[in-house]
Amino acid sequence: MALGLQVSANFTEKKIKRLIVIEGPTASGKTALSVAVATYFKTIVLSADSRQFYKEMTIGTAKPSNDELQGIPHYFIDSHSITDELTASSYARDARALLHKAFETHPVIVLTGGSGMYVDALCKGLDDVPVSVEEREKLNQEFELKGIHPLLEELERKDPLHFSKIDKFNPMRVIRALEVIRSTGKPFSSFLNKQTTQNEFEVIRFRIEHPREQLYNRIDQRVDEMMKVGLLEEVKTLLPFRDTNVMKTVGYRELFDYLDGKTDLQEAVNLIKQHTRNYAKRQLTWLRKNQDSTTIAYTTNEEMCRFILNELEHREIQ
Repeated sequence: MALGLQVSANFTEKKIKRLIVIEGPTASGKTALSVAVATYFKTIVLSADSRQFYKEMTIGTAKPSNDELQGIPHYFIDSHSITDELTASSYARDARALLHKAFETHPVIVLTGGSGMYVDALCKGLDDVPVSVEEREKLNQEFELKGIHPLLEELERKDPLHFSKIDKFNPMRVIRALEVIRSTGKPFSSFLNKQTTQNEFEVIRFRIEHPREQLYNRIDQRVDEMMKVGLLEEVKTLLPFRDTNVMKTVGYRELFDYLDGKTDLQEAVNLIKQHTRNYAKRQLTWLRKNQDSTTIAYTTNEEMCRFILNELEHREIQ
């Protein structure tokens, strides 16, 4: 990409390893920008999208095509099966091992994704949160019998701070929070944001932001395109796995309800759009809490890439 700008040679020649993180909500244009930056630095990209890991989920996760990847090596896309769930902690472990080796030949590496928990697990480390298998089993049984709403009400009473931030459409995270609350008698939020990790690399984070209506329009257009290219057919092939945690994902659960006869198809599509917009809002809430992230106003890939290079140059000469 000819941008008419050269980052100081010192930026790549110094013995400093840099991880450039490009974050943003779903449909914000992260993939295209990360490819542009990786092309400039002749480097690789690590994905931190917690659903694009899985080979069986392609259309509903907006997995980039080979043309969109433009020959740039990408890792953690199609790396696992939905029967082999990749948690944030295991992702951080595996990604760190990959980075350690990749930094031997690439002084700059790009990380991209909207799954804030996975990005933070790699860049900052995870909090040491207690585990209670017994409480988790009880909560799973309650969820199967009564659904998510009683659990959400309990979480709101016992930990309003975490309730305000959690993905309320993700039963796994709601159950995990209540597991800790019930087993310790303390709010789940009291265990968070304490653990940090010492990196062998410098982390430089950028966050793409859109005007709200622009982002919502992009989301709606993406959902329409997913349906056009076969999302419903993909969901049908995944019916045998519908009870796995991975399948409790926007775009899949709404169509499972349609196949169960609970909604008509247009209502299911409208719900996918609504729930995706809700998810994007929660993603932004998570991402904005990171004070070290530099905001990029969405424009063209060329302009955003030039903005990133200017920021890197400015850091180098300070």
